[in-house]
Amino acid sequence: MYKDLDTSLRTIMTPGPVEVDPRVLRAMCTPILGQFDPQFTGIMNETMEMLRKLFQTENHWAFPIDGTSRAGIEAVLASIIEPGDVVLVPIYGRFGHLLVEISQRYGAKVVTLETEWGTVFPPQTVIEKIREVRPKIVAMVHGETSTACMQPLKEIGAASREVGALFVVDAVATIGGTPVKVDEWMIDAAIGGTQKCLSVPSGMAPITFNSRVEEVLLRRKRVERGLAERVTSAEWDDGVIRTNYFDLSQLMDYWGPARLNHHTEATSMLYALREGLRLVLEEGLEARFKRHLRHEAALMAGLEAMGLSLYGERVNKLTPVTAVSIPAGIDGEAVRAMLLNDFDIEIASSFGPLKGKIWRIGTMGYSGRQKNVLHVLGALEAVLLRFGAKVNAGKAVQAALDVYHDK
Repeated sequence: MYKDLDTSLRTIMTPGPVEVDPRVLRAMCTPILGQFDPQFTGIMNETMEMLRKLFQTENHWAFPIDGTSRAGIEAVLASIIEPGDVVLVPIYGRFGHLLVEISQRYGAKVVTLETEWGTVFPPQTVIEKIREVRPKIVAMVHGETSTACMQPLKEIGAASREVGALFVVDAVATIGGTPVKVDEWMIDAAIGGTQKCLSVPSGMAPITFNSRVEEVLLRRKRVERGLAERVTSAEWDDGVIRTNYFDLSQLMDYWGPARLNHHTEATSMLYALREGLRLVLEEGLEARFKRHLRHEAALMAGLEAMGLSLYGERVNKLTPVTAVSIPAGIDGEAVRAMLLNDFDIEIASSFGPLKGKIWRIGTMGYSGRQKNVLHVLGALEAVLLRFGAKVNAGKAVQAALDVYHDK
């Protein structure tokens, strides 16, 4: 009744998920081990060690949350927000609104700061708001895939530390593709994603947090234990971490030496993450960042040579994602459909005020290859010509080749 899976071999040039490195797929076929098997706990330890290097941190705590990137964001916020806490969220795209929603669901008093999509905040603007509000938490997106913009963070982290605020950063779109310097930028908790620049399937969210966050978790953990002994769940006060699955204080016991059972680990996904991290470190962080910059430059050169306009501020562009304005009179979704159906290429549209106005093209991780960049440029030119757009025929691929050949 049901046929074997036979999915198409796509060239995936979206902001995620992206193509998975074949070596990662191969690692997922590794035989299953029990989650407390010494071999498996050794793999857990290796993964934590590699995550520290990826996040450029000396933090003791660095491990994945089982679930998509949003699971990591929710785990951090749910574990440190207590009802009534003030959380400052500067918003410059769709995923800032996600930080607001999650914070509100856990009882935070959220203060927002907004700027026009396609721009980022001058750090001083955020710093002034931090000093005015004096929040418990500053939560911010590093790379906003909805607009292809990237927010400078170093000064904001320092200002957060000055007022005693915890600086929480969504680094889902940047980790593994552009520098994320957790310690240097004074980030207290950072959340990554597997399905973007790491080129691992979606399903895990690497996180790291420092001793300042750990203090909050341990205090709330003591409250939780005390309340469990004397009151019903309906009488729990505001000190309790309200989630079980995303309770970082319990996950610390699971990933720490005690190995206390919390959940059944996603064994094959951990194999995948370990292999993805191994490949990142094998390539070298600096070499990997330069590779992402090179493919970004080639893609931008090709798009502009074609006569298309890039969207957003160039100086604060998100390296692994390029946003391009859809030419006037062109149906963006029809173009995307033809790219998919005739060329097996997927690019992305956008959200909210940018829906129907831009395409977003990712050059992330394993998808960031010269073949892919040249393929998408040639195909996009052909499709736009087919739809009657005025483009500079024959220019895009040559401009990208010039970048690749350093002309």
